[in-house]
Amino acid sequence: MAAEIFPGKKLATADAVQQYQQQNLNNNNTVQSCNWQGQFPTIRERNSVMYNNELMADVHFVVGPPGGTQRLPGHRYVLAVGSSVFHAMFYGELAEDQDEIRIPDVEPSSFLAMLKYIYCDEIDLCADTVLATLYAAKKYIVPHLARACVNFLETSLSAKNACVLLSQSCLFEEPDLTQRCWEVIDAQAELALKSEGFCDIDSQTLECILRRETLNAKEIVVFEAALNWAEAECQRQELPPTIENKRKVLGDAIYLIRIPAMTLDDFANGAAQSGVLTLNETNDIFLWYTAAKKPDLQFVSQPRKGLVPQRCHRFQSCAYRSNQWRYRGRCDSIQFAVDKRVFIAGFGLYGSSCGSAEYSAKIELKRQGVLLGQNLSKYFSDGSSSTFPVWFEYPVQIEPDTFYTASVVLDGNELSYFGQEGMTER
Repeated sequence: MAAEIFPGKKLATADAVQQYQQQNLNNNNTVQSCNWQGQFPTIRERNSVMYNNELMADVHFVVGPPGGTQRLPGHRYVLAVGSSVFHAMFYGELAEDQDEIRIPDVEPSSFLAMLKYIYCDEIDLCADTVLATLYAAKKYIVPHLARACVNFLETSLSAKNACVLLSQSCLFEEPDLTQRCWEVIDAQAELALKSEGFCDIDSQTLECILRRETLNAKEIVVFEAALNWAEAECQRQELPPTIENKRKVLGDAIYLIRIPAMTLDDFANGAAQSGVLTLNETNDIFLWYTAAKKPDLQFVSQPRKGLVPQRCHRFQSCAYRSNQWRYRGRCDSIQFAVDKRVFIAGFGLYGSSCGSAEYSAKIELKRQGVLLGQNLSKYFSDGSSSTFPVWFEYPVQIEPDTFYTASVVLDGNELSYFGQEGMTER
């Protein structure tokens, strides 16, 4: 109706609201016109003008930790309409008539983001503040903003931040986000363990990760990641990062690392020389590798199960021709999309149809021309009609409802099997 009553003013109105909001954020929060209400046809737009505005403010918040506080104006009625916590604070049975309320556990930028949603019905999130905004939305029970924060985190989830988000998702009791974090950590475990964020997790989250049966990583990588975490934990506890202190902060979590499941080479050149293990532990593990009668160990000795790749076959059958399948040096590609998040571990490629042969393969995965993963490796074809796996260095995360391009450049025997009866869906 507003567009019909005031044709041609909609854009100007939106610009005016944004101008007032920017003035308010710049602490130039005064309304210039004596009849400003007449400029805005909807209650949402008029409320937006009140965002972070001293005009008619009947409460103030001192937000942030000591030394980093910011004093922000508020309007009890608007806040109470947007949050049951604010309603109880201002109008409940135990309401206190305070003109100034201190909130030391919320960052000012995140509190402003919450106020912007309450006043303006706008969600403005960024990677640097979304966790703090989620905390504010949970504290003041603003569920739609909290859901938007979780969606933002799920969308931006990667191996670099999965471990940190895992600990936060448990704290915020967000099971869907927790599950998504585990999916990323399991599939891209080595990337997650080598990330800077892994060193920032708490000890409880560390133990959960070290216990993980489906962790898709070499055990030496798990061991090195635990040592990096221990060094960071020493700094947090203001301890010198000595070998003794690293072992101390790790505590019993060190026994969750499956050191006997390492290759002998990884153990001898890595864990055995780290200094973190005691002399008795080192000797017992060496005996575990070499002796017929193996000693009892506190460490778990069975390798992790990891993840079993699921194979998706596009073709229903294969064939070969007497003439050559001329692909050498040419790029073979296919465009595809998925209906849920998956991780592409590699491609299955056909091989020689006239006996065993070795192939060189360059595989790539792109989204809208952006390279997401690639690898150059060799594989051996035994002359059968099977496909042979060629893996990426790390599994590549694929989002739903987005087109990706898988491509291969092969070099080898040109007389090969090829797929037929290809399916459009699987």
